[in-house]
Amino acid sequence: MGKKVKKEEEPPPKDVFDPLLIESRTAATVVLMLGSPEEEVLAKACDALYKFASKGDENKVTLLGLGAVEHLYKLISHEDPIVRRNAIMVFGIMASNNDVKKLLRELDVTNSLISQLAPEEDVVIHEFATLCLAHMAVEYTTKVQIFEQGGLEPLIRLLGSPDPDVKKNSVECIYLLVQDFQSRAAVRALNIIPPLLELLKSEYPVIQLLALKTLEVISKDRETRIILGENKGLDCLLKILETNEFSDLHVEALAVLGNCLEDVHTLQLLQQTGCLKRLLSFVGVSTVPDIQKNAAKAITKAAYDSENRKILNEEEAEKCLINLLEIDNDGVKVAASQAISAMCENLASKRAFGLQGIPQLVQLLSSDNEEVKEAAVTALANLTAASPSNASAVAKAEGIEPLVNTLNAQRDGAVANAATVLTNLAVQEPFRVNIQSRGVMNALAEPLRSTNSQVQSKAAFAVAAFGCDADARTELRKAGGLGPLVDLLHSKNEEVRRNVCWAIMVCASDEPTAVELCRLGALDILEEINLSAGCKNIFSEAALEKLLDNNLPQKYSQMGYLSSSNIITDGFYDCGQIKPGVKFLSLEELSMQELTDRRAIIFINAKPRQDVLAVEEKAQDSSYEQPILSPAVSRKSSREKARKGKGKKEEEKMTEVTRIVSKVRDEINLENSHWLQPADFILLDYINDASKTILPLTTTREQVVALAQFVADKMGGPIERDKLHDFNWELHISEIEFELKCNVVPIGKVKKGTFYHRALLFKVIADRIGIGCSLVRGKYNRAWNEVKLVDDSPQGIAGLLLPPQEYIVDLMFDPGFLIKQGSAEADQYKHI
Repeated sequence: MGKKVKKEEEPPPKDVFDPLLIESRTAATVVLMLGSPEEEVLAKACDALYKFASKGDENKVTLLGLGAVEHLYKLISHEDPIVRRNAIMVFGIMASNNDVKKLLRELDVTNSLISQLAPEEDVVIHEFATLCLAHMAVEYTTKVQIFEQGGLEPLIRLLGSPDPDVKKNSVECIYLLVQDFQSRAAVRALNIIPPLLELLKSEYPVIQLLALKTLEVISKDRETRIILGENKGLDCLLKILETNEFSDLHVEALAVLGNCLEDVHTLQLLQQTGCLKRLLSFVGVSTVPDIQKNAAKAITKAAYDSENRKILNEEEAEKCLINLLEIDNDGVKVAASQAISAMCENLASKRAFGLQGIPQLVQLLSSDNEEVKEAAVTALANLTAASPSNASAVAKAEGIEPLVNTLNAQRDGAVANAATVLTNLAVQEPFRVNIQSRGVMNALAEPLRSTNSQVQSKAAFAVAAFGCDADARTELRKAGGLGPLVDLLHSKNEEVRRNVCWAIMVCASDEPTAVELCRLGALDILEEINLSAGCKNIFSEAALEKLLDNNLPQKYSQMGYLSSSNIITDGFYDCGQIKPGVKFLSLEELSMQELTDRRAIIFINAKPRQDVLAVEEKAQDSSYEQPILSPAVSRKSSREKARKGKGKKEEEKMTEVTRIVSKVRDEINLENSHWLQPADFILLDYINDASKTILPLTTTREQVVALAQFVADKMGGPIERDKLHDFNWELHISEIEFELKCNVVPIGKVKKGTFYHRALLFKVIADRIGIGCSLVRGKYNRAWNEVKLVDDSPQGIAGLLLPPQEYIVDLMFDPGFLIKQGSAEADQYKHI
């Protein structure tokens, strides 16, 4: 045999690339490999990038910069399942980075990811596709995309996946999606409750927790709560609460139950099965603040319904809440206080809290936590509303002092409710006096300056409650509270305006406060309000009337009318009718004006001599500190005393006072001076004479006639109608003004008076001796008095009481003649 020859190997075809094994050490090279047409290369490149991205966030940013995301996006729909799986794994791990998420949204990857959730796909694809969607669902725009692209249905289906990671990612994504109300309605329609309840049995706490959080969100809708009850979800939740091993889930389980308690039928079911008692008992023994807080919040939600409040009262929920007030946690105290506020809408609960809870709430008013303080005082406001017994309990618990202090709290809600509680207490006089003694009006001055309409309204209401006391009005005036009160009349809030009008009506009960309110512009603003059909109300009308009733000079000047109940006192003056928009000046301001040829100001001051002497002696003692403004006043007083028989020694004393005052006046600024109202002893004599001669008359008619004749006699006597123009009263008044060097004329000085002088004097004396009459101003210096008198019974009808008739009293032509109102003679008397 010949020698065996070795067969040579055939060379590979020339068009085939020889295999090349590459060991890459840079991510950039691997990213370039993502463009390879070879499936094996793509799969290995994706696997390498997954491992690289898993190492840290910096690596994810590096891959983003290398353009890996765009290449991977093309691969998640690759026909090869391994390439597709590995690409989605990279997406899932990289999507936790915010910059990557932003690019993924721009690429609109959600639709491609949702398509990978099909049942036939690999479980690893499900895991990382749901993980990527969960990362992206944090953004609102992505939530909308997932919802619109039908992502909820496959996500809910995957809750039943055998893989725990798929379950976890799916339920987390659903939890984020149901934050939007549209998704909540959609998941309910897709029957999400059974798979969520099944997840509560999972051995993985994170899955249980996410399932409970999702239930908490979707159970805010009533329809979902009904489905939850039908699927025995309440039993599952109660079992979790009663299992100590699930203590880390108790807070969330309680939150879901809290939502369920809002429904009456659910609460009734819990009560009938004894579950509600078990639930309250569980809260009572728990020491976890979050559980206690959530329990109180659950009771608050439930208590918005009257039937629920009744059920909670029957189960003695009040005891649970009172105990929670003692917990050393501010969040629990706030939640418990809010629950008490809601529960006390039930009268039985309100009584129960009055017996036990009020002392604890009062203690919370001294808390350093402003939120705790606000919640506590809000609860007290609800507890004391229309409940005198609870108001007494607050006072008994020494709550008045901290309540007054709370008026200076930082939170508007605390201030408003503190004012409300104090107002509720003020209904009982002993408490009102107690509160007033602690400077409540001074404390209310600052809330009146608040920009919060609720604070403004409650503060004004409190002013109305305490303003019935004269000392309180003085305190508010001195504290500067009247200014902001008047400013609130401009409020656009109807409730604020109403309460402010009420407060002004109450505060205008004394003349000093009424005058100050008028000076601050309250009268003008109220008149403007009452001209508006949309703004005026019974309170604004009453405030205007009360303001004028206690500032009669301005009322008569503006309205031209004083009723029989408007009693003219010392200090009244008639300066004539004031034009709209013109400032009404005080008597002191008018007295400082230079002598003019305008209408004289007629002044009333019939103070007894001893009062005037006391004032003058006081002025003399402090003459170098507070000089009397007008020495003419002192000279006049000296002349009057001399006329009444005072001795020469007294006259010399008053002359010396005048000399000293004149000297000091030249040296001291008038702005620091003290003005004394000039005394009118002539008017005082008129009143004394009328009291002696007219008051003893038996009938009112006789008194009216006698007084009319008395007034006419003092003012120049009767005047013939056709000679009225010859009655030179103007010259007489001018002479008095020149004599006094002042535009202010005491009415007793007037010896020749026309209609308005006589009518004013008649009203002044009538008010002093108890004759009811009104004073009306007409045009062209006309004025008259109106009286109501009862006519005698007709003959033959004994004891018949006729209604009173209104008459005008003639003081000019036939003094004492009574002219029936509405007659031609009455019109002739009132008009030229």
